[in-house]
Amino acid sequence: MDFTLSAEQTQIRDTVAEFVDEEVVPRAAEIDETDEFPADLIDEMAELGLMGMPFPMEYGGAGLDYHSYAIGLSEIARGSGGLGTVVAAHTSLAGNMVYAFGDETQKERFLTPLNTGEDIGAFALSEAEAGSDVPAMSTTAEPDGDGFVINGGKLWISNGSVADTVTVFAKTDPDAGRKGISSFVVRPEADDGFIVEGTEEKLGDKGCPTAELRFDDMWVPEGRLIGEPGEGFVQALKTLNGGRITIAARSVGIARAALDAAAEYATEREQFGGPIADFQAIQHKLADMDTKVRAAELLMHEAADLKERDEEFIKEAAQAKLYASEISREVANEGIQIHGGYGYTKDFPAERFYRDAKLSEIYEGTSEVLRNTIAQQLLDE
Repeated sequence: MDFTLSAEQTQIRDTVAEFVDEEVVPRAAEIDETDEFPADLIDEMAELGLMGMPFPMEYGGAGLDYHSYAIGLSEIARGSGGLGTVVAAHTSLAGNMVYAFGDETQKERFLTPLNTGEDIGAFALSEAEAGSDVPAMSTTAEPDGDGFVINGGKLWISNGSVADTVTVFAKTDPDAGRKGISSFVVRPEADDGFIVEGTEEKLGDKGCPTAELRFDDMWVPEGRLIGEPGEGFVQALKTLNGGRITIAARSVGIARAALDAAAEYATEREQFGGPIADFQAIQHKLADMDTKVRAAELLMHEAADLKERDEEFIKEAAQAKLYASEISREVANEGIQIHGGYGYTKDFPAERFYRDAKLSEIYEGTSEVLRNTIAQQLLDE
């Protein structure tokens, strides 16, 4: 098994890392403080081809393999966890819904501007009473002439208040359970009845607006239906499965940032006549942190490899996301500990890494749900 990055993958890593170090890291604290959507950074990333990394060039994408996409997203998240979520929700969720399940017209009309960064995407699945329990959703889409009328609401929608294209899930047959869920492309600016109720004030993940949406008699044409009626539940599961690889990547990026900051601080901070990096207790913490990050990276790439080869990767994606998200929090926590009192202040980024890391254990499959998934896959083998 070859773990060496290809020349293209190395170039992607170095290009994104340079951009992050020069443009994102200097802005990260400001983004965290203001919680404003960094539209200018999105434009710069679009120019670098980072808003459509895994999609074919014929649709305006960069045509990269999933390893390169995960590497690129990890670097972005190393600079800003919120920016990592912006790209992940835009690409892995909204973009992939159109690419994997949309028809040719939908790909040309909606996927291309997403890939070029002209549009921002969002994925509207969760509801107040339907988070992990997707079939419990109450949003409906009723046939109306040559289209559908959508009524209901969605919660926790990343990019929801700034998106130009939103993939929305609704029940077209409320009595059919999971087989009665369908998905649609919604255009907030054009579709009357699309309402942003507000955005959440969150612990971390700043710069990525998390919105509550409402749909009041919102009519969409039949051509916006993605796939066939009743296919939405399966589409959502498949999309989230691939998205878990990129949440693992986000987690790895944040953990790497926390580790780097802790190692740098340990070599500079002096106590008892020398740098604290000389203390075995600190060395052991750093050793454990680095080992966990490396293990998470390997799980991430294993899942990406299976996806690239078009093989089943449900368990592997769940394991990658579960482990990477949990060690990201653990590594960030140890980073605070190494910083001591300074780690608990905003004078250093250690506390931001912790706040950003925590989210990965919750969205796109909580740790508890992922353990259920892994166990079910294991027992079915």
